Amino acid sequence: METIDLRDAACFGVAGNFTGHLEQAGEAENFKELKVCDAAAPKALFPTYIPQGTSFVENKRTPAFLNVFPFDSQKIIFPKNEEKIQIEPELGVVFEASWNDGILAGLEPLCFGASNDVSIRKEGELKISVKKNWGPSSKGFSDNAIKVEDGIFDRYRIASYLRRGNALFEYGENSPVNGYSYFGKRLNDWLLEKFNMQEDLGPAENVHEYLREAEFPRKIFVSVGATRYSAFGKENFLQSGDDSIVALYPDFYSKEKIEEMILSGKTAEGVSLLCQRVIL
Repeated sequence: METIDLRDAACFGVAGNFTGHLEQAGEAENFKELKVCDAAAPKALFPTYIPQGTSFVENKRTPAFLNVFPFDSQKIIFPKNEEKIQIEPELGVVFEASWNDGILAGLEPLCFGASNDVSIRKEGELKISVKKNWGPSSKGFSDNAIKVEDGIFDRYRIASYLRRGNALFEYGENSPVNGYSYFGKRLNDWLLEKFNMQEDLGPAENVHEYLREAEFPRKIFVSVGATRYSAFGKENFLQSGDDSIVALYPDFYSKEKIEEMILSGKTAEGVSLLCQRVIL
C-alpha cells in the first residue's frame, strides 16, 4: 500500500462506463450528439485536473480552473452557490504514459485505489469538467493505493456509503470491478483513442490539446466510471458534516466486514478506503 501524489499527473474520468449510471444522474440526455462504437461503450473522457507545463503557451486552450489541484483524501469543500452534489464511487488507476512524437502510444497501469469523482448536479451546464473541479478539495483518491498485478482486478469490489451522524447508509450499489462495460485491454484501447482523437463536442473536450499544453505528462490518472446508485444514493445529496466513503476491497472480505472497518476506521491489507468529511 502506498500514497500517490497526483500533482504531476493529468487526471481524467470516464463517463458512462457502468450501465444505468448516467440515467440515474440525469446526464444521459447530454450525450445524444456523441457517436459511440457500440451500445456498451463509454460516452466520453473528461478532464478533472491538468498540471501546468513549464513553458508559456499563447492562446492557451486548457481552462484555468483545470490547473487547480482538486484532490483531497480527507475532505470535500462544498461548492459555493450549489445545492446538489453526489458521491461518485469509482476505481481510480494511475498509469505510466508513453509518448511517440506527440501521440499517446501506451498506458501501463501502475497502481489503483478508491476514487470519489464527486459531481455537481446542475441543469444548463454542458461540459462535464465544470461540474467536477470547482477548486481545492473537490475530488478524492485514497492514500492507500494498491500495486497492479496480473488478474488482481477480478478479485475486487467497489462499495460506497454516506455516514450522517451515527447512521451509515449504502450510497452506491456494491459492485464488482469487472462489472464495468469497458475494462482491461478494451478500456485501454478506448482510452488511447480518446486521448488522441476526442473532439470538442457536447459534453466532451479535446483533451489531447490539454495534454500537449501540459507537455505530455508521464503520469495519467483515470477514474474509470461511477457505479449505479442505491435508492438512497439516488435521492440524497451531500450535506455539511457528512462523511463520504468509498471502499475498494478484495472479495474475500464480506460486506459486513467492510462496514465494520469503515465504522472503526481501521483497514486491512489490500483494502483501499477513502473517507472525506463534507465541509462548507
